[in-house]
Amino acid sequence: MFSFQIQKKGPGLARVGKIITSYGVIETPAFVVVGTKATVKALSPEQVKSLGAQVVLANTYHLYLQPGDELVKKAGGLGKFMNWPGPTMTDSGGFQVFSLGVAFGNKVSKISSPPIKGSTLKMPQGRTLGSVMDSDAAEDFSVSASSAKIDDEGVIFRSHLDGSEHRFTPEKSMQIQHNLGANIIFAFDECTSPLAPREYQEEALARTHRWAKRSLAEHRRLSPRFDLKGIQGRTSVTPALFGIVQGGRFQDLREQSARFISQLDFAGFGIGGSFEKKDLDTAVGWVNQILPEEKPRHLLGIGEPEDLFAGVENGVDTFDCVTPTRLGRNGTLMTKQGRVNILNNQYREDFSTIEAGCQCYTCAPRHGGAGYTRAYLAHLFRAKEMLAGTLASIHNLYFSVNLVEKIRQSLLVAAFPEFKKVFLDNYSRKV
Repeated sequence: MFSFQIQKKGPGLARVGKIITSYGVIETPAFVVVGTKATVKALSPEQVKSLGAQVVLANTYHLYLQPGDELVKKAGGLGKFMNWPGPTMTDSGGFQVFSLGVAFGNKVSKISSPPIKGSTLKMPQGRTLGSVMDSDAAEDFSVSASSAKIDDEGVIFRSHLDGSEHRFTPEKSMQIQHNLGANIIFAFDECTSPLAPREYQEEALARTHRWAKRSLAEHRRLSPRFDLKGIQGRTSVTPALFGIVQGGRFQDLREQSARFISQLDFAGFGIGGSFEKKDLDTAVGWVNQILPEEKPRHLLGIGEPEDLFAGVENGVDTFDCVTPTRLGRNGTLMTKQGRVNILNNQYREDFSTIEAGCQCYTCAPRHGGAGYTRAYLAHLFRAKEMLAGTLASIHNLYFSVNLVEKIRQSLLVAAFPEFKKVFLDNYSRKV
């Protein structure tokens, strides 16, 4: 079961809606929590649910390598395996595979700042173009550049775990994702670097479009045979397949991709990265003016507060990003006034909570007193206690999930422009 309902439109391309899946309803716009290896790092599923999360996204590449998609299938699928009761997503695995290519050594992200004049992205033989991975497991990688090679059939890569060689194709990605059993899955695509020259962007886009058709064909082949024991008495799940729009920072390529992908029978759409930071809202707008209004749109790997506002205003329904948990594990806390580096000396004796008025587990009053203080968090991080990452991640995820929920509520009461202005006027990303 899968459907999408729009409840309210505007301003701009913004809309409020519902994605209905076999395992529950996702009220949109929504922030999707990333659980890379079938776990949201340092948090239990109960903690994730309690902070307001509706849906969790896991990583196909990592689960394929460990513990293996066949094992996850035997366990009853991703949700049952990780004890998550709600809807789930899996990415295609392509982004992490491509991340093992040239960009891993070039420190290139899929969202770039304006390049230095005269700078170029080196293109080694074997077409090993990718972009830096947006994964909670990024720190687990210890591979060299050129660990992935792309051809028209798919990509050959070496495992970061043991160096063994593997091959992903559109068909293989669909087979793995069907085994994982998420409610929403994504077509296999090539996410290029925003610094890649137009010639390569055109080549990669054509490949992504061919792979989209192959992904869809394999998805259809697998769907009638797909049988997964679900939770609460449900006996089968057929995942909804989203096609991915690419095209880099070029408007004509983005629009070409949106037209091509929208003509295929996908249940929804993903919008891939690879554009300049300042052009994110523009690039998303190019795409969403073309994609069918009646189907949901997911912006892959984007989660900074300013980008959430821009995405919603330009027709995005869901977002996923590892930023909240990655920052949290490294001692950076997200607040309405900007980021707080809890390791700064000023917080050693700061007995206030992370953010006044925050109702997350970390900040909320308990036992007749206040919540956990900044001084306590500073101590935990300095002492390298595991609880540090848990408490910080809970707060950051609550911040992101509930920011998008507040955006949703502002759309319902026609107060989005005012809410956006007030929030962004007060917010600073400086630590």
